Amino acid sequence: MTVELRHVDEEMLQGLLAVAVNEAAPGEVMPPVAGPPGWTPARQDAFRAWHRDRRPGLAGPLRESTFAILTDGHIVGSARLACRDSQEVLETGMWLARSARGRGIGTAALRALLNEAARADARLVVAETTATNLGAIAALRRNDARLTTDQHNGHVHAHLPLDQAQPPPLASPNP
Repeated sequence: MTVELRHVDEEMLQGLLAVAVNEAAPGEVMPPVAGPPGWTPARQDAFRAWHRDRRPGLAGPLRESTFAILTDGHIVGSARLACRDSQEVLETGMWLARSARGRGIGTAALRALLNEAARADARLVVAETTATNLGAIAALRRNDARLTTDQHNGHVHAHLPLDQAQPPPLASPNP
């Protein structure tokens, strides 16, 4: 199994939205949108707009870039990198389709994101999740993240220092 990242162009965006609608809840993949629950037309439009707004990448006005995560050529989720205070510190986040979870794809996708961050001359990648998101915590640990948990709210903060010479992306998940 191969895992790769591709920038979200218009063609990739349509496939990514289809995967999101079929295999994820809106709250798992995008910021909140007012209205009834589910993948309403307004929520789908907001999903498209969110990704389109980030096409200029880290050098663009939002200082953020989004990627489709592909496994063996099929879209299975999305990931992002965003500048924090400077381009030396990037924040990451990702989501995977339900059918792609628990297969090591998140670990491999995170490794690919770290390689992207290193190519952008970042020194540190940070991420946040919750203590109950065991898949994300496992992927972060497999990529040597330093984790701290806020006992008051259950948020887990991850720090992934980059040495600018990351190993190549994983071609297959860890068992």
